[in-house]
Amino acid sequence: MRVNAVFEGGGVKGIALAGAVRAAEQHGVRFERVAGTSSGSIVAALIAAGFTASEMKKIIIETPFSTLLTRAPIFNVKVIGPVARVLWKKGLYSGEALEYWIRNILLRKKVRTFGDLAKNQLRIIASDITNGKLLVLPDDISQYGIDPAQFEVAKAIRMSTSIPYFFDPVMIREAHSVGGRKKFKTQFAYIVDGGLLSNFPLWLFDRECKPGQTPIVPTIGFQLVGKTESQPHRINGPFSMFEAMFETMMSAHDERYIEQHNRYRTIKVPTLGIGTVQFDISTEESLKLYDAGLAAGTHFFEGWTVKDYEVHFKKYVTALKV
Repeated sequence: MRVNAVFEGGGVKGIALAGAVRAAEQHGVRFERVAGTSSGSIVAALIAAGFTASEMKKIIIETPFSTLLTRAPIFNVKVIGPVARVLWKKGLYSGEALEYWIRNILLRKKVRTFGDLAKNQLRIIASDITNGKLLVLPDDISQYGIDPAQFEVAKAIRMSTSIPYFFDPVMIREAHSVGGRKKFKTQFAYIVDGGLLSNFPLWLFDRECKPGQTPIVPTIGFQLVGKTESQPHRINGPFSMFEAMFETMMSAHDERYIEQHNRYRTIKVPTLGIGTVQFDISTEESLKLYDAGLAAGTHFFEGWTVKDYEVHFKKYVTALKV
């Protein structure tokens, strides 16, 4: 059974998505096209590159996620160091270690650029805060004079996972053919986490899958839930306040769309109260997240059919006049 899949972002909580992917595999699901935001972009990219859920589980076990947080020692000076880094670099951590980590993993399957994948097989969401617009990568990178086929998948993932003020934004200088007439200072765009504008882009494949199309390829959403909705955020300073704001934003701005139209095609993946930036997560906690995703995915696919999907999707398309 072929499906398209969209994976929600959620920082470290994205580990649970791999468990839900395992459930899909066990029910005979084959992923045709995949998309994701933030940590969801990592899962989507691994699927597109040919990794199985079991291989993802092995990566999770082998990775001490705290090693992805890197910065020069001078910025570790209590209070002053982190503040100085945010003011200078615009992030607590560089994001380079995360990019290096995922690049090396993808190279195991000989995937470096989007050109190494099938056309339109993978889409990654990022946010251009300089120009105030959503980016669907790789196609939208052409707006900056860059060839989408030559664009690195790891770089796109770094963009999509660059949580504002936590990781440095990714700066892109427009190619001369695009930005040559602009002043030097205005030739740069800051790219950050796709969750800023759309953390769960379930709409992405809808216009390409209309009623009457034969065969229909369903789009399944993998959404992270049960984050910390019942637990109030503790605000102890500017960084904890921003973390609370970001988590609230990521979990809320797509929610109305999900609740109204997409329950029939959304797997609700529990995250057991793990925080978005809880990079000191233990292996035991990681495996619990994986198992929670496996259980949620199993429950979904045991009661799901393509026929039911088609009925609901036709109603949805008619209502929105897609």
